Amino acid sequence: MIDLMVPLSIWDSIYGMLSAMMQPLYWAISGLLVLFHWLWSPLFGPDSGISWALSIVCLTLMVRTLMVPLFVKQINSSRALQLLQPKIQDLRKKYGADQQRLAQEMQRLYAEEGVNPMASCLPMLLQAPVFLSLYRVLQGVADHQVRGYWFHVNPDLVTSLQEASLSGARLSGRIFPMDSFGPTQLLGVVLIALLVTTLFLTQLQLMRKNMPPEALTGPMAQTQKMMLYFFPIMYAASSAVLPIGVLIYWTVSNFWTMAQQGILIRNNPTPNTPAYIDWEERMRAQGKNPKAIMEARNAKRRKNRRPAVAVAQPEADENGRRRVVRQQVSRTTLKTDSSNGSGGQSQVRRQPRNTSRSVRKKK
Repeated sequence: MIDLMVPLSIWDSIYGMLSAMMQPLYWAISGLLVLFHWLWSPLFGPDSGISWALSIVCLTLMVRTLMVPLFVKQINSSRALQLLQPKIQDLRKKYGADQQRLAQEMQRLYAEEGVNPMASCLPMLLQAPVFLSLYRVLQGVADHQVRGYWFHVNPDLVTSLQEASLSGARLSGRIFPMDSFGPTQLLGVVLIALLVTTLFLTQLQLMRKNMPPEALTGPMAQTQKMMLYFFPIMYAASSAVLPIGVLIYWTVSNFWTMAQQGILIRNNPTPNTPAYIDWEERMRAQGKNPKAIMEARNAKRRKNRRPAVAVAQPEADENGRRRVVRQQVSRTTLKTDSSNGSGGQSQVRRQPRNTSRSVRKKK
């Protein structure tokens, strides 16, 4: 019995800590929903499902607007990684047997090119807590477990959101579990279909228009092709248990992503791609020099590059075994010569530089 209580107490501690960390987000999400609901209520009524649905849409647009700089950074990082694929493949062929050396060389390559592989994950990582908070707030409203300060102090709004509906489809309802197929399930199916379609088209747009031919081969390309079909299926299966309000947030967010990516691909495409060829033709038609524009953009990107870190090259001794070369600073010990009264300095000892212990013993 004691053995079972220990992991349960640990889980309770972890759950309590995560719940405490989410409280500021619950406060912000509930406050923004109440604020936007107050703005839309004079037009559609305080208990109207349209007022609550538009509040969720406004929340989505506000979150995505704040994340535009991160999205641009994500796209630029993904594009830079695509362009580096030939060099990465060369490094894999050269150092495939030495994983440590391969990791060092790849880090140096990323530093030289000013690429951060983790930058492509930032928008998703930052949006996940917002998505989870909205889900928990709407789930709490549906299950009579109110979360968020502004819903606690406004119980009438909780009741209003619980009963809010669009053509009979409750915003706090889900597809599953269900007693019968009704308006809530129908709206849920429509939203999931839109969600999956926008997700698929966004990824397809990126692969067809903004990826060079060399990036369409190799392990990374195979992974992207698998994600093109796997992610929509996974999202469709997991969305069936989400409240309708969360599906509205997710669908609007996907439409935003698709439009935002289309604008970025049109105006700042990856070189050697179909989108880049179309962009060059438009620039020439406008009397602009596409090469000069790209050189200016590359010069701006090079300003953000960090100096490459030199990688120590392992040497081999006469038996062919590796030995570590200590990179020592050449030091000279100086001794003041006061015998002649000049106060001059004479060199006494000089420590060798970049020599191994075995070489120093031979000397």
